[in-house]
Parts: sequence; C-alpha cells; structure tokens
Amino acid sequence: MSDQEQPISEFKSKSGLRRIFSAFFYSIDGFRSAWINEHAFRQELVLVIVGVIVALSLPVSAIEKLMMISVLLLILVVELLNSAVEAVVDRVSLERHTLSKNAKDFGSAAVLLTFFIAVGTWTVILVNRFYP
Repeated sequence: MSDQEQPISEFKSKSGLRRIFSAFFYSIDGFRSAWINEHAFRQELVLVIVGVIVALSLPVSAIEKLMMISVLLLILVVELLNSAVEAVVDRVSLERHTLSKNAKDFGSAAVLLTFFIAVGTWTVILVNRFYP
C-alpha cells in the first residue's frame, strides 16, 4: 500500500440510492438513540418544539421565523455532535483523563455557545419587532 492510499473500513457506506436509504435509516437510529440515551437531547427537543410553535405564531416575517427556528435546530445539531464526542471518548476509555474531560467540556461549551446564539437571535428579532 502506498502512502497515498487510505485503508477502507468495512463499514464504509454504499453508493447510489442504496447509500441514501442507508444514511436515512442510520439517521433515524441516531435520533432514536439520542432520545433514549441522552437526557439533555430530550430536554432540548422539548424546548425546540415549544420554540418552533411560538416562532410560527409570532407576527414576524417569514425570514425571521426561519432564523428563529434555525437557531433552535442548531442547538439540537450541536447537542448531537456533543453526544457523539462523549460516546467516542467513553468508547476509548472510561478512565478519568484530562484529555477526555477536555473533549467533553469542549462539546458542552459548544452547546452553551449555541444557546447564546439562539437567545441573541430571538432577542434581536423580538426587540426589533415589539420595541422599534
């Protein structure tokens, strides 16, 4: 094997339509696993559902509704990535280690920053709409 060739995992995805269907079902499995195993994901999902309902009912423009909903969905995206990092760290070792703690703390900090982005976005839109 030359330096340019990469080893190919037996788990590498298929090609064509089969890959698309497989990816869809892997995603469903990921959502199911997050719902079952991640308390934070369940809490955030409830928050997002309530937020989407509120955003859709507010008298703001379509683009503002899209922005308000998008930042809420971004929280879920970052939470899923954080959960993935935590799962990999735990898979490697359950021993306490500074690098493991850092990885988990970085993921948690990313979720927190995403919340700040969402709060900031909602605040700007609502203040501009109701207190021009």
